[in-house]
This record gives sequence, structure tokens and C-alpha cells, in this order.
Amino acid sequence: MANYISDRAFTNYIHTNVAIPMIYNPINWAEHDIDPDELERLDINEGIDYVFKDSDGNIKTIQERFRESKYQNYNDFTIRYRRDNNTHAARVESEYYKMNAKFFTYGITNCLKTGDLGSCTDFLKYAIIDLEKVYAKIDEGSIVIKDNGRNFCRIIEDTKIECPVKYNSDGSSSFFPIDIAQLVQLWGTEMVIAQKGFLY
Repeated sequence: MANYISDRAFTNYIHTNVAIPMIYNPINWAEHDIDPDELERLDINEGIDYVFKDSDGNIKTIQERFRESKYQNYNDFTIRYRRDNNTHAARVESEYYKMNAKFFTYGITNCLKTGDLGSCTDFLKYAIIDLEKVYAKIDEGSIVIKDNGRNFCRIIEDTKIECPVKYNSDGSSSFFPIDIAQLVQLWGTEMVIAQKGFLY
């Protein structure tokens, strides 16, 4: 439970104090007030952490994930995949299967979770990814999720990205990475709404 509280405190702090001023305000997305019980339902059942509105009043449903500075050398974002060892059948299929968020905000902070939260003042990298377009590429076979024993995504046949299934060391769950630079290499910036540090 201590880890959850620590992770939640970190995530909440980054959302309010870093993501809103550094990511959302510059693109004129404003957080939309929602009843806390409804927001909890959206989180549990649909993988939606927050609801924003853009300057035209369009709704933007968002899944957020923030990581510590020690992950700064990674150039991908990750989606939780399966929990095959979970004793509850309804919990085996993870984020990938239930996520109805239209956008994924992924950020690597300039701090560590174990440090003073006040030292978290910026992102070394962040990206807002259009998940509907990513899922469309998965559905059409242009992004391939494959349990191939590899560590990183790779471009295959000059037209597809193959993403490996990765397993957490404790055996609790799996996830897959999607390389942001490779998305841009094949399809331009159509899936990347905003970013810092991922593209060179």
C-alpha cells in the first residue's frame, strides 16, 4: 500500500503542478470538472484519468503516466497489457483492452519519486499521443504487438512497427512499448499532438 500511496502522490503532484502549466496550458486544454465518483468510474472501467476541453470546447479524454528522471534514456511510451497470473478473471486483461481514453500523456520528469516533490519542476520529455490513431494502426496490422523476446520496437518491412511484449520482473503483469520516434518516422506527426525531447 505504501508504494501505491507514494506513486499516487507523485502522479497527482506532477499532474497539478507540472503537467497543467507545462503541457496543457500551452495548447489551451483546460481540465473539465467532473464528479469525483464519475471520474473514478471512468478510471476503473475505461482507463480515463482526466477529461479536458480544448479552446473550441471539444472533449479530450486522457490517460496519464509520469515517470522518474532515471527513465530519460527511453524513447517510448508503454501500455499495460495483461495480468495473466491474476486470480480474478476480469482483471487479466489490462489497460490495453479497456482503455477508451482518446489521448495518452506520457512524461518523464526532472526528479525522482524518492526525493522532494518540490524538486519536480519540469519534464525532460513528454508527449501527447492520439490513441485512436495508434489503435487504428494496431487494428490494421501496421503496429504489431508480438511476444518475440526483444527489448525494443523495430521497424519491419519499412512500413510497420513491431512492438515486443515485456514482462515485469515480479511476474505480475506485462506491457508493450511503442517508440515515439518510429511513429513519426513512418507516419509523420499525425499521432503526436505535442512533445518535448522525444524527437531529434
